[in-house]
Amino acid sequence: MKPIHIIGVPLDLGGNRRGVDMGPSALRIAGLGERLGRLGFPVLDKGDLPAPIPETRERSDERKKFIGDIAHVCELLYDSSRASLAAGAMPIVLGGDHSLAAGSVAASTSWAVTAKELPIGLLWIDAHGDMNTPATSLSGNVHGMPLAALLGPEPSELARIGASPRLQPAQTVLIGVRNLDEREKVAVRDSRVHVFTMKEIDRQGIASVVEQAVGLASQGTAGIHVSFDMDVCDPDIAPGVGTPVKGGLDYREAHLMMEIVADSGLLTALDLVEINPTLDVRNMTAQLGAELVLSALGKKIL
Repeated sequence: MKPIHIIGVPLDLGGNRRGVDMGPSALRIAGLGERLGRLGFPVLDKGDLPAPIPETRERSDERKKFIGDIAHVCELLYDSSRASLAAGAMPIVLGGDHSLAAGSVAASTSWAVTAKELPIGLLWIDAHGDMNTPATSLSGNVHGMPLAALLGPEPSELARIGASPRLQPAQTVLIGVRNLDEREKVAVRDSRVHVFTMKEIDRQGIASVVEQAVGLASQGTAGIHVSFDMDVCDPDIAPGVGTPVKGGLDYREAHLMMEIVADSGLLTALDLVEINPTLDVRNMTAQLGAELVLSALGKKIL
């Protein structure tokens, strides 16, 4: 079985609500590493990358708050994830806020092009589009910008990480979106990425949507990177997230999504982000997150 490398990224600079820096610890307390080991995977926990806290840093630019510090952490993550992929391992990145994906997805993109001469497919599973830029964001919170940086030129501090070929819209799929800024809606439509909102999930069913998404992300690619924001789940089952939005995935929908990813055999790397233990109830969101990782790695009901 492919080795698993766990990388903690206690990044808490991208949003406006403190606490997601404790997400990696919450997932470890939920026994993620040990449970992966019991599935038969060789597991190496690489520990946490260093990440500063907002109280010690300057925002510098209100249009993209803490961008320099965020970019530095993403560069460290790029190097760590890239090294794991080059060693034949699967990086599982524990966040932290979603801005970290500018580093983790860039690493997968670079590895795919270098090792396989193919692009990487991306499933961006999130209540939000994360396609704002400093010019369109109403808040200046960078955790709403990483997908924009992976697809385009802004914010430039994140877009240039890895200096690798850009993520391709044709193999990029958003799933579970239900909360977009008005200007962000335009950006998402103009980007030509594939989008399955909660409306499509309600109408078609989660199995059909995920099977279509996997097909799109895998067409002509070296594999699939899954970037999973826990706020895609309904707050009833995942209350401890940075930006909760009603009407998300229920327990079985979330698990079936990851089970279908596992069945594809194409998972290359996984991010699990935006767990905020200060808003949680008895660590239930991290427990759910750990269970979802196990489903994505092939844990079966029978």
